[in-house]
Amino acid sequence: MDLVEVLPQLHMFRFPIGQAYLWRDGTDLTLIDACDSDAASAIEDGVRSLGLDPGRISRIVVTHGHCDHYGAAQELADRHGAEILAHRLDAAVIRGEEEIAGPVLLDWELPLWEHTRTVPPAPPTRVDRELADGDELGFGQGARVVHSPGHTPGSIGIHLPHHGVLFTGDCVARVDRVMLGVFNTDREQALASFRRLAALEPATVCFGHGDPVTTDAAAMLASADRDSGLQVEHG
Repeated sequence: MDLVEVLPQLHMFRFPIGQAYLWRDGTDLTLIDACDSDAASAIEDGVRSLGLDPGRISRIVVTHGHCDHYGAAQELADRHGAEILAHRLDAAVIRGEEEIAGPVLLDWELPLWEHTRTVPPAPPTRVDRELADGDELGFGQGARVVHSPGHTPGSIGIHLPHHGVLFTGDCVARVDRVMLGVFNTDREQALASFRRLAALEPATVCFGHGDPVTTDAAAMLASADRDSGLQVEHG
């Protein structure tokens, strides 16, 4: 795992597949996603390396119901008393009550999809609070849920307007370039969500896959939106 400073109060935990983010409000900590089921100890070690106490993780916000995003959430929450939050439309999947809907894959996505089979399965994970669009999350001076369906029905972005920060989950990715995320259950819906997120014009964008953008982020999203028709058809 690599630990990367994005902003003074924001760090990224980068794993071989997927990543999580730590937001700090003083001593109060929020985890955005929790990577796969083997990630808990590495995340804790990363928090401690920053001089912080993992016991101060108050909440774990899951951007959607894929195992590389919530795999370690239950273990971390049980150890540290954190609340787990996720959109209501993905909550049953995260709890293990329903199967996740399969993506509609383009030909070029097939090799990438095979690579995801190396991610360990996630255990059934409790969801303490089911979220809806516009809900305030209790951190970052007004972080709010932006429902962004298409990758999964309950995919969300997390917008911190006071700080100009946006977490996109897997609706948007940065793989060589900023682009519409892959493995979508509804590609047209995902594209509409992409455009909704881009319209927020954030200063900093953090993706589920790929390095964050901290310079000209709004322009980069807008440029990717202009090219999105090609990305939908050809990747």
